[in-house]
Amino acid sequence: MFTGIIAATGTLGEIDNTGSDRRMYINAGKLDLSDVKVGDSICISGVCLTVVVLSAGGFAVDVSAETLSCTTFDSLRTGDRLNLEKSLRLSDRLGGHLVLGHTDGVGRIADLQRDARSTRYTVEAPQGLTPYLCKKGSICLDGVSLTINNVDKNSFDVNIIPHTLKETIFPDYKTGTRVNLEIDIIARYLEKLSASNP
Repeated sequence: MFTGIIAATGTLGEIDNTGSDRRMYINAGKLDLSDVKVGDSICISGVCLTVVVLSAGGFAVDVSAETLSCTTFDSLRTGDRLNLEKSLRLSDRLGGHLVLGHTDGVGRIADLQRDARSTRYTVEAPQGLTPYLCKKGSICLDGVSLTINNVDKNSFDVNIIPHTLKETIFPDYKTGTRVNLEIDIIARYLEKLSASNP
């Protein structure tokens, strides 16, 4: 489990294609790996993955065919920047919202505009996720916990303040960029409960 507060940005190093899945080597940037061991979970641009190899300044993860099919990881290339967050400890502050690292769908950056000192991003969401989007609700976008400003049919807006822009991969986004989306866990379970108790 994670908070959606990015600790560092890393870059994708070597990619080993092993049949229909991949092993990816991540250069961890300034992420502190001193307390990380093989078997730990790290959220990589919104996707919870297990560390399978540790090395000086980085780590490797195995990415299944299922994960490749439902995230943006199918199009990642060597050198791409990634948002990184280590798993939440019970003693940590919950600065964002509870994030599982389980991508619900892939969205697309439809527009970006300056908004005072912030940047406003408009994101198109898959049709199946729109019922879970609400004004002032939470959304996780490539691992970043954000508040939804507005919802319009199948798109929503978020504002990225200068600090978040500096500490994440948001500056790399342009119109058309694909992003991993995770809806609020509370919305997911409320929908499940409502469906089972008509």
